[in-house]
Amino acid sequence: MDLNKLKDQLQTEVDTAFLYDSIAAIQSDENLSRVLLSLGEIEKGHAKHMLDKVRTIEPNFNMPMPSGRAKFQLKLGKIFGYSSIISSLSSIEKQFAENSVRNKIKTGEKPTGFEHNHLNIIEAVNNNAALNVSGGLLSKFESRHKSVGGNALRAAVLGSNDGLVSNMSLVMGVAGAAVSNDTILLTGIAGLLAGAISMALGEWLSVQSSRELNQRQIDLETEELEASPEEEKKELVLLYQAKGMNAVEAQKLADKAFENPQTAIDAIITEELGIDKEELGGSAWEAATASFVLFAIGAIIPLYPFMFLDGKNAILLSVGSSVIGLFGIGAAITLLTGKSILFSGFRQVAFGLLAAAITYGIGSLIGVSLAG
Repeated sequence: MDLNKLKDQLQTEVDTAFLYDSIAAIQSDENLSRVLLSLGEIEKGHAKHMLDKVRTIEPNFNMPMPSGRAKFQLKLGKIFGYSSIISSLSSIEKQFAENSVRNKIKTGEKPTGFEHNHLNIIEAVNNNAALNVSGGLLSKFESRHKSVGGNALRAAVLGSNDGLVSNMSLVMGVAGAAVSNDTILLTGIAGLLAGAISMALGEWLSVQSSRELNQRQIDLETEELEASPEEEKKELVLLYQAKGMNAVEAQKLADKAFENPQTAIDAIITEELGIDKEELGGSAWEAATASFVLFAIGAIIPLYPFMFLDGKNAILLSVGSSVIGLFGIGAAITLLTGKSILFSGFRQVAFGLLAAAITYGIGSLIGVSLAG
């Protein structure tokens, strides 16, 4: 890393510590104030470490003061609320974590990653109702967009909807071209299999990648625990305090967790990473199978009438069955959104029929063109 980059990172560490201390100063809750001050002290330690690196190149360089940008942020916070500062700190901590791990892996250095736990601590502070940001709600952290419930229902609804809408559009497009019943059936089956396989593969890759990422995070935490157990224990104590425990309770709980290496890493994995060590994100094969089946169930609805009917009768039954299926999916979505069943149901029907009408019209034009 060149000198300018080192100085920039040093300035960022100094500014981060300054902002932590400034936010801590306005807290009426003593526990939260102590957590934020402790985070500031850790950042000051990082700044001293970075200063040592700078001084290997420029021996007479002194520790910088907080930048004008950081002071300006604080002034704006006094006027508009401090939520933007908390959001900025969370982004900085995330960037620190990513850069630290990536650079150390790249150079072959054993990761320590002391910074990477801080975002979790800030988020726990954010979840504490006692946090004072002077008139502003805290900015949403990226990790708060993760779903915490309803995943199975959501996957079932959306998977079936994808299968139904895509295959209905495909079948109507081919039917609009006035081709034979066998061609419609063959095309629909091909669309069902292609879509279901694609969805299953995508789901497998998603879950498997998540599992591998979680395992990598666990491996890194294990390495960090071996390299610096006291630092890890200190951050676990801060995390417990950020969740509302007082300093004594947090220290006792952390001491209990660190009685042996296994319970220590289990506590870190659960509290800091939010990972279920036994599940690691679920089974990739189960997710892929479920995705395949759900897509196929939706895709078979507009297709089955062509198995025993033909012509307009098959098309009408296909559309009617699809309308019922779309309304049911729209109704199921209300379990997630809380909206009116009629509104969501008919909205889903309208969108599905619009897609089918477009492909049917295009198919009809193509059929007339080919016939001519």
